[in-house]
Amino acid sequence: MSRPIPILMYHQIDAPPPRGTPLRGLVVSPRSFSWQMAMLRWLGFQGLSMRDLEPYLEGRKQGRVVGITFDDGYLNNFEYALPILSKYGHTATCYAVSHLIGQTNRWDDGVVAAQPLMGLAHWHQWIDGGMDVGSHTQHHIDLQATDDAAAASEMKLSRLALKDSLNYDVRHFCYPYGRFDPKHVDMARDAGYVTATTMRRGRVSVDHDQWALPRVMVACATNPWQFFLKLMTDYEDRRG
Repeated sequence: MSRPIPILMYHQIDAPPPRGTPLRGLVVSPRSFSWQMAMLRWLGFQGLSMRDLEPYLEGRKQGRVVGITFDDGYLNNFEYALPILSKYGHTATCYAVSHLIGQTNRWDDGVVAAQPLMGLAHWHQWIDGGMDVGSHTQHHIDLQATDDAAAASEMKLSRLALKDSLNYDVRHFCYPYGRFDPKHVDMARDAGYVTATTMRRGRVSVDHDQWALPRVMVACATNPWQFFLKLMTDYEDRRG
């Protein structure tokens, strides 16, 4: 891997709520997402899911690539992101909370309004569209606030549940809230995942631990110049 690889981190693709709303920065408008995916193509990048990114992360292939990831499995990822990804020929990974499929983001109760999550039919169409599914635990728990046995179970059983319900090999994990300790890295590896992503900021270099990968934050307010800098320079690396 000769050049650092940006792994883009998104959450919701929807009309942003009013200014001052908690977590507003995690909602990127469909219009912004569209120009971001178009810019990737214009700059010569191929956007890839974590599944498709594997050989690049392992150093078996080289190219002008960028990872695209979505946390939590919001329905608006299916409604707005999927058609845009397909239009520009990119693939992406969406990390699912296995026991909340078809429900809402309960982990945000009392913080923001409930948002629907993808149901099984949506996940099947997501896969049929060439996209990848990763795991985000069973209940979107804070691993650092959970005892070891329960944390390991959440990570392992989420993978198995998704594999069974979707008939799909789930190979990639994302730490909820970005919170983890070295022991959780071991748990991710032991659960059978080949990568795990964090919320630490930066691009991936050849010496990064595959189970503690940093990502590039794309926020509601990210403008085209910032997006360019995040992709092409150490702008994000310096914020890690």
